[in-house]
Amino acid sequence: MTRANAGPSIASSHEADARSRPADVAFADRDLWRQLAEAESREAFCRGWLALQCAMIADARLGFVALGPAESGPFTPVAAWPAGRKPSEALAAAAERALAERRGVVVEPAADDDIDAGARVAYPIHVEGRLRGVVAIAVAARARAGLQEVLRQLQWGAAWFDALLGRERADDDARARARLKQVLDLVATALEREDFQGAAMGVVTELATRLGCDRVSLGIQRRGRVRVVALSHSAQFGEEMNLLRAIGQAMDEAIDQRTTVIFPETGEGEPRITRSHGALARAHGSGASLTLPLFVGARIFGALTFERPEDQPFDRATVDLCEGVAAMVAPILDAKRAADRSPIRKLGDALGRQLARLLGPRHWGRKLFALVALGAIAFFSLATGEFRVTGKARLEGTLRRVIVAPFDGYIATVRARPGDQVRAGAVLSTLYDEDLKLERLRLKGHRRQLERQYNDAMAARRLSEANIVTAQIAQTDAQIEAAEARLARTRITAPFDGLIVSGDLSQSLGASVTRGQVLYELTPLDGYRVVLRIDEGDIGAVEAGQGGNLLLTALPDEPLPFAITKITPVSTAGDGRNFFDVEARLATVSERLRPGMEGIGKIDAGERKLIWIWTYKLVNRLRVWAWTWLP
Repeated sequence: MTRANAGPSIASSHEADARSRPADVAFADRDLWRQLAEAESREAFCRGWLALQCAMIADARLGFVALGPAESGPFTPVAAWPAGRKPSEALAAAAERALAERRGVVVEPAADDDIDAGARVAYPIHVEGRLRGVVAIAVAARARAGLQEVLRQLQWGAAWFDALLGRERADDDARARARLKQVLDLVATALEREDFQGAAMGVVTELATRLGCDRVSLGIQRRGRVRVVALSHSAQFGEEMNLLRAIGQAMDEAIDQRTTVIFPETGEGEPRITRSHGALARAHGSGASLTLPLFVGARIFGALTFERPEDQPFDRATVDLCEGVAAMVAPILDAKRAADRSPIRKLGDALGRQLARLLGPRHWGRKLFALVALGAIAFFSLATGEFRVTGKARLEGTLRRVIVAPFDGYIATVRARPGDQVRAGAVLSTLYDEDLKLERLRLKGHRRQLERQYNDAMAARRLSEANIVTAQIAQTDAQIEAAEARLARTRITAPFDGLIVSGDLSQSLGASVTRGQVLYELTPLDGYRVVLRIDEGDIGAVEAGQGGNLLLTALPDEPLPFAITKITPVSTAGDGRNFFDVEARLATVSERLRPGMEGIGKIDAGERKLIWIWTYKLVNRLRVWAWTWLP
């Protein structure tokens, strides 16, 4: 029976007529109450309930109860009164009307000779606000008030269905909890074993014990065929080739159909091909068998086959339990099997899986990426580009002049510091000269004395004495010239226009210096050289005369061209590697350049294939590694 679109809510009851029900009807028929209380199925409950309702309603002639899925239907009869009687068309029409209008319906007596000739009362059954069915009863003709009393009786009696469905829900919850516990126990069995084979044996043995099966088998699919890897209660089963072949064929049969296969068929759902299952039952004595494909996502990992005696077929509850176990343990067993594979097998499977995705259907994004990658590899294998050797660089002056102390003395003044630009002849610092000036005065005074002695000797005609004094005067003049020269050297001056790069004496006023001590380093501003640190792995590509460009950290917007002039043969260590210094000459000199600036230099080493430019370092390292290990 189906229902039409939902109608208005249940109609309220009218007041009862004067005629009362038979007294104590419910208590008179204790068997009906006991049948209602002890009902083990929905049908038994409905039969007992309908019999009680008809016993409480005077002149009831015919009745039935129809139940079905909430709201949607269809609603089919599950109980009739008297037992075995089918509802008449008139009574069914009243039930359809009650379902469509979603309220109680009273149909006045009809003038015919049917057994239910008279009034028909139908009332929809609501549980938790949802339509679950309808009850309809035909009664002898009576006043409308009496019919409303019948309708109210059905309304009160319908409340019993809350208890029915509540008990069914409780039973369903209890069964679900028991099923969940069994599933979790089996999952724990799979998890507690570290290796795949132990986990598989534990699962099939536990399933066989719990479900009373003669045998439970686990098979793994590989290269389109199933191989049985575990039999319950059998650690060694290699000699049972016929049995393993039959079980494998049954598993293939279920996997090919990608669904559960039950033998013998129960008639529920769509028909399945069970030829291999029948052959397994006939050849090895298993009267009933069940095979479940093991899914990991959309991929079938393997299958489970259950075998029982013929008198213990697999019911719906057992199948549901087995399907729940299969859904839970399949990913666990698959992960353990994958973990137990050898590294070579793992690599092969991964490559095969990726190749299958690449060449098989779907995965268009992967195919597009592969085509783009192949195109890029082909392009970079054929295309060429400028190969440039990169290294850290620093800027130095072409000439570095060291200015030293001319003699032992003390610093008197300091007029320049590192970083100052100076002109040729500019005074950088001075040394104390008081002692030299006093020495010069003493020598000049001594010369005047010698001149007087010379004049006296000439006046007295003492020629020999005059010659001696003349020699002494010449000696004194030489000493005076030496003192004058030393006084001149107390002024430390710049030999040319340039930049002071070292020598900060501003904090050393009055400090003593010794002859030859370095006071300043000076470099000219019109000539620079570039020193590049090139890794030893790249030095083979660098030759004198090659060009390049320098980008200084201080001047990132001004690339400076240079040319290689010299490759030093001595290496220096740094950052765990060896480097060679390569000297270069700048093609142009900017006023913004300063010695000591650092940056990155790139040397143009000719055209090479792009793929070589990007992989030569890795290839060279692999060559060295192979040379190290090869005999």
